Order: sequence, then C-alpha cells, then structure tokens
Amino acid sequence: MESRGKFFKGFLLGLLLMALVSAGGFYMYMTMGQPRSKEALTGRESMDKISYLSDLIDTYYLNDVDAEAMQEGMYAGMVAGLNDPYSRYYTIEEYSSLTEETQGHYEGIGVVMQQGEDGLVTLNRCYEGAPGEQAGLKAGDVLYKVNDEEVLDMDLTTVVKKIKDPEINPVHLTIAREGEKDYLEFDITKEEVHIPVVSHEMLEDGVGYLAIYEFTDVTFEQYQEARLDLEEQGMEKLVIDLRDNPGGLLTSVCDVLETILPKGLIVYTEDKYGKREEELCDGESPLDIPLVVLVNGNSASASEIFAGAVKDHQIGTIVGTTTYGKGVVQTIKDLGDGSALKLTISNYYTPNGINIHGVGIEPDEKVEMDAEGREDTQLKKALEILAEK
Repeated sequence: MESRGKFFKGFLLGLLLMALVSAGGFYMYMTMGQPRSKEALTGRESMDKISYLSDLIDTYYLNDVDAEAMQEGMYAGMVAGLNDPYSRYYTIEEYSSLTEETQGHYEGIGVVMQQGEDGLVTLNRCYEGAPGEQAGLKAGDVLYKVNDEEVLDMDLTTVVKKIKDPEINPVHLTIAREGEKDYLEFDITKEEVHIPVVSHEMLEDGVGYLAIYEFTDVTFEQYQEARLDLEEQGMEKLVIDLRDNPGGLLTSVCDVLETILPKGLIVYTEDKYGKREEELCDGESPLDIPLVVLVNGNSASASEIFAGAVKDHQIGTIVGTTTYGKGVVQTIKDLGDGSALKLTISNYYTPNGINIHGVGIEPDEKVEMDAEGREDTQLKKALEILAEK
C-alpha cells in the first residue's frame, strides 16, 4: 500500500509539474503585463494541493485508480475551466475521430452512431453505398454486441474503437431492430469510407436542390460535382439547403462561397488583440441564377458565414428560421502526442461588419416547419419565391 501510494503521488506530482510549466507559459503569453488574480494559486501552492489530493485518494478511495484517465481528466479540466463551450481537450482517440470527420474519409463500415441517455448506442445514419448500408444496417438499429461482446454498458468511444479495431475484419455486429423478434447478425467488411456531405437532385421548373450537411475537406469537391451535374440537367434556379449543418472548416465554406459571390469581402475575423484577417472573393464566377438558402436553428458557424455573406451581398433569399448564433472561430493545436487542443481565438463578422454570436441570422422569409411533419414548408416557400423570379 505504501509503495503504491508513493508511486501514485509521485506520478501525479510529475503530471502537475508538466501541466504547470506548459500552462504557465500559455498564461504568460496571454496575460503578459496584467496582475495575477489574488485568488489564483501559485505553482507551489498548486503542487501542495495536488499532493494533498493524491494522499486523500490513495488513502480513502475505494476502487482502483486509472492513472491515465486521471491524467487525461487533468488536461481536460484545465480547458473546461475556461467555461467556453467551444474550447476542449481531445484525447488521442477523440482527435483521431475528429480528423477523420474533417478529412471526409476513414477505414470503417460507414455508419453514424449516437448514445442516448439510456446508454444504448443507436445507428442514426448509414452512408449510402458504404459497407454497413450494403450489409443491411438501417438507421434506428440498436447495437447489442460487437464481435459477440455486449456493449450495452460501454461508452460510445469504446464501442467505436471496437468496431474500428484493425485486427478484426470483418466485424461482427448483433443488432436489435424494431419489429424484429430476434437479434439480427451481420458480418461487415471494413473498407475506405468517403463521407458524403453533399446531396443534390433536380426538382421541377429547372430548380436545382443542393444540400450541404457539413463543411469539411471534401465538401468543395462534392459541391462542385453536384453543381456541375445540376447544370448539365438544365438548372436555371438553385436552392442550397444548410438546415442542421453544424458548420466546419472556414476554408471550406469560403471555397464554396467563392463560386457564387461577387468580388469583395466574404468574412473577416478579429482576435483578442484586434488583429483583423479578411477572406476575399475575386468575383470571377458570381452566381447568375436566382438563389434561395434554407436555414434553421441548427445551422451554425460556417453555415452562418455562408448565409451572412449571401444576405449581405444580396445575391439570394434566406428562408427558414433564425440560425444558431455561433460567431466565434476555433483553432486546433496538435499537442505532439496524438492529442489536441481546440481553442476559441477570434470573433468573425459578416461582410457588413455584423457579429452574430448569440443572436444568429434572421431569415428574409421566416417560415416554421410543419409541426406534424406532413410537408417541408420551408422548401415549399423557397420554390414559391423562385417561381416568381
């Protein structure tokens, strides 16, 4: 017991020392010349407090201690202390998943999973043409086992890790599906999955419909392919659907906007020191057909940059409900060991100098969705507007 306690205490003190050195440098950079808060602990006081906490844990804590989990918790806690919902620490596994999402491809089965308050992991989307969809998985399926191991009590990160395990291919899933009396069994071979973030179709009267689900590294390429296909089908008017689009990469949304805006400002940012950075459009390919952009309360961040630029340049009509209201920009810093820090670094402003943080963008035509879900009233309004142009 005594040797374990000494090791545990020494381990935590070592972690704290590393954290204080790195955090101290960051603090000096961000607040140089400002007096230290009287309430803040000195480095020595912090080390003493951690030492005391480690003694209490070692002496009284009932269960085994996961030193790695405590280490990750300490890093995450430092960022959580900012009380900023958009800044966070990513573990190695979390950062890997984030990188896959923004790059737009990964090795897997091509499903999106979520974990409810009841702990059940449910499939809420199966990418078209991906291994999962081809094997017969459906949205709404509940995951019971992975490779014959129950996952009902596992957190989502662990479940995903087990499915992606490179040592096991194909992966065997046991699924519960509504309407089926017995569990369903699937053997699914993992492959390179390209995440679809754009969909499109031609509607009546020459109206092209193009939905963008997220702004990632592959959004621009998929958008260009979709738009070209619509143009080849005779598109004369365009609906761009950004409803439920949570945002994504600033570079991605600016690339798309450069294909429709006139020459001028797309968006600009300002950091805490007042440094301004502008994203500009050369205006070489402004959109020359009528445009409607659909938004709702879940259209956030890069989606709002898109809607704000369209509105300020008056090149289209915004239809739907007020957007989310995220007017801040984050950067991600690789910490060198596979983990990362996402940090809010600046505000962004629409071309007319409007910061929409906490406010959102008001649509030109406010339209609520049909409460009973019988029809898409927002898209219907968009088509009515385009019919008059």
